[in-house]
Amino acid sequence: MFTTEDIVKLRKRTNAGMMDCKKALTECDGDIDKATEWLREKGIAAAAKKADRIAAEGLVYSYIHMGGKIGVLVEINCETDFVARSEQFVELCKNIALHIAAAKPEYVSVAEVPAEAIEHEKEILRAQAENEGKKPEIIEKMVEGRIKKFYQDVVLLEQSYVKDPDKTITQLLNEAILTIGEKITIRRFVRYEMGEGLEKRKDNFAEEVMSQTK
Repeated sequence: MFTTEDIVKLRKRTNAGMMDCKKALTECDGDIDKATEWLREKGIAAAAKKADRIAAEGLVYSYIHMGGKIGVLVEINCETDFVARSEQFVELCKNIALHIAAAKPEYVSVAEVPAEAIEHEKEILRAQAENEGKKPEIIEKMVEGRIKKFYQDVVLLEQSYVKDPDKTITQLLNEAILTIGEKITIRRFVRYEMGEGLEKRKDNFAEEVMSQTK
């Protein structure tokens, strides 16, 4: 139904353990794409089970973009110092810091977005819908749909992961929880961009940051 090579391929794609990958392929009749989703769903369940645990260990990880153009500090928490010092956890912190440098999120979670910022965005979206000639009864539905795109632009956990746009940062965390076996949370971050607020030429930092990792 599936081979050892399939298990290895699934492990590389998801970072899940070998036995979890084998079980996923068994449950999904050897379909790697379905097994990937199965593992992601399992990661969500694993995260939910660990939600009440205390995650007070972890790292404050720093990332400086080559040339000193962008700097990121991010605090990511786990449950034990043993995990905080593990290669997998450090790599996760590195990847999230790199993502923050490239994707420029403003908030960690939707809950952090100020109510006034959400209402301001909704006013803009309502005006756009009205300018498109939409009927009043469907404008609010359109606004609620489009506000999700706003969250995907500015909220870290809702953003598509720059190294794998098929998954969000939330999914990346859930997969790490499944693999590592501890509660993992992103507590806070700060992103500095050289000359931010000053008039300067426009750079595509997402492409530039990613080019330095190749």
